[in-house]
Amino acid sequence: MQAKKRYLILFSAGACLILLFCFGGIQVPLSRRDDRSLTGYHPGARWRRFPGYLQHFSSWEQDWSDDRNEHISPRQKRDANSGVDSGKRCRMESCFDFSLCERNGFKVYVHPPQKGEKMSESYQNILSSIEGSRFYTPDPGKACLFVLSLDTLDRDQLSPQYVHNLRVKIQSLPLWNGGKNHIIFNLYSGTWPDYTEDLGFDIGHAMLAKASISTENFRPNFDVSIPLFSKDHPRTGGQRGYLKHNAIPPYRKYMLVFKGKRYLTGIGSDTRNALYHVHNSEDVVLLTTCKHGKDWQKHKDARCDKDNTEYDKYDYREMLYNSTFCLVPRGRRLGSFRFLEALQAACVPVMLSNGWELPFSEIIDWNTAAVMGDERLLLQIPSTVRSIHQDKILSLRQQTQFLWEAYFNSVEKIVLTTLEIIQDRVLQHTSRSNLMWNSLPGGLFTLPQYSTHLGDFPFYYAKLGIKPNPKFTAIIHVVTPLVSQSQPVMKLLVAVSKSQYCAQVIVLWNCDKPLPAKYRWPATSVPVIVIEGETKVISSRFLPYDTIPTDAVLSLDEDTVLSTTEVDFAFTVWQSFPDRIVGYPARSHFWDSNKERWGYTSKWTNDYSMVLTGAAIYHKYYHHLYTTYLPVSLRTMVDQMSNCEDILMNFLVSSVSKLPPIKVTQKKQYKETMMGQSSRASRWADPDHFAQRQTCMNKFANWFGTMPLVHSQMRLDPVLFKDQVSILRKKYRDIERL
Repeated sequence: MQAKKRYLILFSAGACLILLFCFGGIQVPLSRRDDRSLTGYHPGARWRRFPGYLQHFSSWEQDWSDDRNEHISPRQKRDANSGVDSGKRCRMESCFDFSLCERNGFKVYVHPPQKGEKMSESYQNILSSIEGSRFYTPDPGKACLFVLSLDTLDRDQLSPQYVHNLRVKIQSLPLWNGGKNHIIFNLYSGTWPDYTEDLGFDIGHAMLAKASISTENFRPNFDVSIPLFSKDHPRTGGQRGYLKHNAIPPYRKYMLVFKGKRYLTGIGSDTRNALYHVHNSEDVVLLTTCKHGKDWQKHKDARCDKDNTEYDKYDYREMLYNSTFCLVPRGRRLGSFRFLEALQAACVPVMLSNGWELPFSEIIDWNTAAVMGDERLLLQIPSTVRSIHQDKILSLRQQTQFLWEAYFNSVEKIVLTTLEIIQDRVLQHTSRSNLMWNSLPGGLFTLPQYSTHLGDFPFYYAKLGIKPNPKFTAIIHVVTPLVSQSQPVMKLLVAVSKSQYCAQVIVLWNCDKPLPAKYRWPATSVPVIVIEGETKVISSRFLPYDTIPTDAVLSLDEDTVLSTTEVDFAFTVWQSFPDRIVGYPARSHFWDSNKERWGYTSKWTNDYSMVLTGAAIYHKYYHHLYTTYLPVSLRTMVDQMSNCEDILMNFLVSSVSKLPPIKVTQKKQYKETMMGQSSRASRWADPDHFAQRQTCMNKFANWFGTMPLVHSQMRLDPVLFKDQVSILRKKYRDIERL
C-alpha cells in the first residue's frame, strides 16, 4: 500500500514538471541549432515571447512570418518580398482609414498624371468616368479614396500595354501612404504559362477592383470583382439589351452554345478541350478552334482540322442571339469576354469557371440571372439546362437585361458601381438593401442619402403592396411681379388649392422684385408657403425642399391654365404610375439625319416623348436625383440659359424608369399663346428659345451617352370622355367643357 502511494506521488510530480516545461515555467538551455529546430512548433517557444501582454497585430504577423521563413518554398519567399502576401489579411476595419471620409463625405481623388507615362484608352475611360462623377474632388485634402493615374489595367509582361518599373513609380508618389485608402483597377494579371494573379508590385493596403479574381485571393468586403471588358467597351451610355419582347415559351433555336478558342496546352486548356463531348450539332453547339497564335500548327492535335472546319460554319452573333443558354467557360484566366456578351444578348450565362469570384458578387444575386456549373461535371450541363422550367428561363433572361443595363453596358457604370459599393461599406448606416441592387431601377439610381426605406422610393410600391401618399404638393414657379389680382398665377393658385388632393401650395418667388405683401395673395383652404429663391436660377424649382411633405409634386409655371378637375384627374392617373411624369403639354424628339443630330419639336404628331414640367406631376425623389445625381455642368448650363430644365428632367426620369411619360387629356394650346409675345418675362417670346432647346437635346444626350427618351402613342382620358352619354354620368365632366 505504501509503495502504491510513493508511485502515485512520483507520477504526479513528474506530470507537473512536464506541464511546467511545456508552458515555459522551466527554461532548458539549448544550443543555437536546437533553438532553431524547435522554433515554429514548440509551445514554450511561442509563449516565452510575450512579456505579459498581447503584442500589436502587425508585430505578431511579423514574428509569425519570421518563424515560417524556414519552412516556405523559394517562390513563397519571392512573393513575400514582392508584397504579394502583405495585404492578404486586409479588411476595411484594418486597412482603411475611415476618418478621411468623416470630414467631407465620400470623395475620390485621382493622382496627377505622370509626365511621359503611357495610358491605355480603357484606363483613360476609367479616370474620365471618375472625374465626371459626383464623387470626384480635385483636392486631395478632401478625399476619402484615391486612384492612381498610372495605368495598372494590364500587368501581363508580354503585353504592349504593360507599364514597366511600376513598383518604383508608385512608391515615389507622395500620397501613396502604403496603399491605404487607394483602389487599384486591373483587368489582366500574370503571364504565360501560369497566369498568376500577381500584379508585379506591392499593392500594400490598397483595395483591388480586379477582373478574373479567384475566391482564394479575393478579400471579402475589401476587394471588388469587376467584369472583364474589351477596349471597345463604350465609356458612357452603352447599348441596350437585345431582349425586345418576352417570347412565350422562352425557347430559342439553340439550347446551349459556345464559340471560342481552344488551348492545347497550359492553364485553362482542360475545360475547353472537353467541350466536344457534349456538342451535338443540333441544339447544343459548342465550337472551338485551335487556330490561334503564331505556332498553333506545331502543337495541333488530331481534332484541330475537324474543329476548325466546324467552327467556320457558324456565325457567332447569330448563335448568340438565337440561343437560350450561353456557356461561359474559363480561358487562360478565370474571366471571359463571353460573360458580358451573353448578358447583353439575353442569353442566360452558364458559368463554367470554378473558383471565379463573379463580378460585383457583393451586391448582385447571380442565381437570379445565371446558371452555376462545375467544370468537373461538364457532361451534366445539357441535362441541367434542359430541366429548367420555362418560367424560370424567362425570369433569368429578364434579369440579364436589367443587370446589363444597370451595371455593365458602359465603363462609366462599371466604375460607378465599384465606387458605390465602397461608399456603402464606408457609410454602412446608409447602405442600400439587396432589393435595391437587384431590382429596377438598380443601385445607381436609388441613392441611400435620400432614404434607406424602400417605401420612400416610387419604384417599390407594387413590390411592397403600398400606395403613395394620397395628397400632392403644388410648386408654382413665379418670375414676374404681382401687379394685378387677375394675373394667371392668381387664378392658377385658386384652382389648384380647391383640389381635393392638394395638401399645400409652394410659391417659388424667383422674381427680381420684392415679395408682395401677404394680403395680396388670395385666401385658400390649404396652406400657401412662399419661398424666395436665393439664387433666382431656374433649377431651383427642382430643389429637394424640406417643406414638401407629400410623395407627389405638381410642378407648374406661373402662366399655366388648369382647372381643378384637370388637376384632380392628372393626380389620379399619377397614382397608378408613380415612377413616371404625368401631365399635359407634350413634346417629342427625333433624329435629324441631314444634320446628324437630335431635334426637338412641339408639333402635334401621333406620338410624344416628353411631358413638360410646366404642368406635370412626378415623385419628389426626382428633385433629389436632379440636384445630386446630375452633374453641376448640366445644371449650370440650364441656369445660364434659363431654359431646358424641363427637358433635362424628362431625360433624367426616362433614364431611370426606361419608360415614356404619361400624357393626359388633350389640350389644344399651351404656353405659346397664353402670354402675349410682348411680355418680356415670357421665355416663349425669345426667338432663341427654340434654338437653345435643340442644343440642349444634344448636350444632354452626349452626357447620358445615349438617348434615354422613349416615344409613346398613349394618352389617358377619363372613362366616358366624349362618349355619347349624359354629362351627369361623367365624373370629370368639366374637362369636356373647357
